[in-house]
Amino acid sequence: MRRISRITVAGAATASLALALAACGSTSTSGSSDSKGNKGLAIAYDVGGKGDQSFNDAAYAGLEQAQKEFGYETADLEPTEGETDADKEQRLVSLAKQGYNPVIGVGYAYAAAVKGAAEKFPKTTFGIVDDATINSKNVADLVFSEEQASYLAGVAAAKSTKSNVVGFVGGVDIPLIHKFQAGFQQGVKDTNPKVKVLSQYLTQTAEEGGFASPDKGKTAAEGQIEKKADVVYAAAGLSGQGVIEAAAAKKVWAIGVDSDQYKHAALAKYKDSILTSAMKDVAKAVYNLAKSVEDGKPETGIVRGDLKTGEVSLSDSNPKFADDAELQEAIKTAKEKIISGEIKVKSS
Repeated sequence: MRRISRITVAGAATASLALALAACGSTSTSGSSDSKGNKGLAIAYDVGGKGDQSFNDAAYAGLEQAQKEFGYETADLEPTEGETDADKEQRLVSLAKQGYNPVIGVGYAYAAAVKGAAEKFPKTTFGIVDDATINSKNVADLVFSEEQASYLAGVAAAKSTKSNVVGFVGGVDIPLIHKFQAGFQQGVKDTNPKVKVLSQYLTQTAEEGGFASPDKGKTAAEGQIEKKADVVYAAAGLSGQGVIEAAAAKKVWAIGVDSDQYKHAALAKYKDSILTSAMKDVAKAVYNLAKSVEDGKPETGIVRGDLKTGEVSLSDSNPKFADDAELQEAIKTAKEKIISGEIKVKSS
């Protein structure tokens, strides 16, 4: 195992530096390259960046696992406000040029950038999380059946509500988040048709802060709670923290997203209000791509995680959720029917 030390790189003063490894907010773990002269895994974060207690942090967990197991140098870079596709592509190109392999763009917003960078560096494996539009020999499209976990979240909400009103808060009004909404609504209605689902999107575009504004999430959740919602499900990245805060303040249930938010330190004071989380294992997808490159058999094409593979699921960290036998039986039955194909979950 190579000796490893962590360094933090900050203080970029120019645009070119911001796009290089020394970018403001980026970090790297230094170590020697492998026998082929390659460095290890590098990731470029989506809106909200590291510390979102959700999507981006899950990607970082995958990077940490790869770094620990393979003992190589890694890098992770933050987004910059108002950046263009060209800026994103230059960030990925910079990483590939330095020898990082694989290089992963975290989020659908990297689609054009990953496509462009992959064409420039055909011997580097690239990955993109939450996009299935890139058809390239050296790109892995890491996607998930979020609607399936959201269906189970809908079952949990319908079984837990006392007011027969539940809420859904989406970060941005885009097809990806429509999958969360569609699955959730279907799970609620299949479980109890009498339950009303209130739905709201925070913004029309990511640039307006739909995934990065806890204040917007909090306001939306408060509005739904005023309309009697006593379970609120957020698919809104960092904005979901505001939804959870509002639910805790009003003593109703929140359902988290992407990772097990009950366990997140930043949300510890609200955890008793987090019923469960609809998870997708971004960490596993990121790690698996790194391992495939390390093994000399890089993943490419569409790589999908679903209930059957175990890469989407509901968390059961909250004892009140885990110990509810009737609720757990309903979720187990729904999961089995989805995996068998008896229940076909809508994605829009």
